[in-house]
Amino acid sequence: MINNLKAAKRETTTKGQLNILRTKGMIPAVLYGGKSPNLKLSIEEKFVKDVLNSENFLSTVFDLDIDGQKEKVIPRDVTYHVTTEKPTHIDFMRVVKGSKIILEIPVKFKNNNECDGLKKGGVLNIVRRKIQLKCEAENIPEDIEVDLKGLDIGASIRISSVQLPQSAELTITDRDFVVATIAAPTIVKEPEKPAEEAAAEGAEGEGTTPTEGGEAAAPAKEGEASKKDEKGKEAVTDKKQAGDKKATTEKKTPEKK
Repeated sequence: MINNLKAAKRETTTKGQLNILRTKGMIPAVLYGGKSPNLKLSIEEKFVKDVLNSENFLSTVFDLDIDGQKEKVIPRDVTYHVTTEKPTHIDFMRVVKGSKIILEIPVKFKNNNECDGLKKGGVLNIVRRKIQLKCEAENIPEDIEVDLKGLDIGASIRISSVQLPQSAELTITDRDFVVATIAAPTIVKEPEKPAEEAAAEGAEGEGTTPTEGGEAAAPAKEGEASKKDEKGKEAVTDKKQAGDKKATTEKKTPEKK
């Protein structure tokens, strides 16, 4: 993938001069590599803004037009402002024919609809979103394709099963690392209540009697019923004794003539 960018040579060197350049909507840059001397450049931010946000910006070859002269270059680093997150500097390297460079190439997954594990509700767990490759400078791949067709839950995709782009080599050769896995779906179940807690909740409403207002009267405590009965009996006895005393008094009082 080759894109076109325009750049201009610059003479600014001090921090103040570079800040003035940035306020005018320009991004300071530098071009190095090959047998030609390094060049100080500036690029209009509006022309590079969209490609800067792309995932494979640092692995894309550009035709850089420098005041009418074109050079094939590849971005090697981008510096951003700490607070505004705007690009403040870009490093470009010349692409020299026949040379090889190390790049991080994005991983792209295909045939998701034909993946048995995903159809069953499984989840694609991506371990590596980019893989470092050693590529020919004039033949840099856009991405690394990983085929998910026919993979089931529990499948582990290792780099040995991935078809690498032509003329590209892995920089990690001492192990067969994992690129992605098809994980089982995660289902969160509500924990079951202990038997004692469930029994306690079931017994909460027992021993209560609704009153006229719809509220439940508190259950009588042990011993209260017998106390009430004894008090009732005592009240009846007192009343009877009072009646007997009154009758005796009336009987003893002589009638006045």
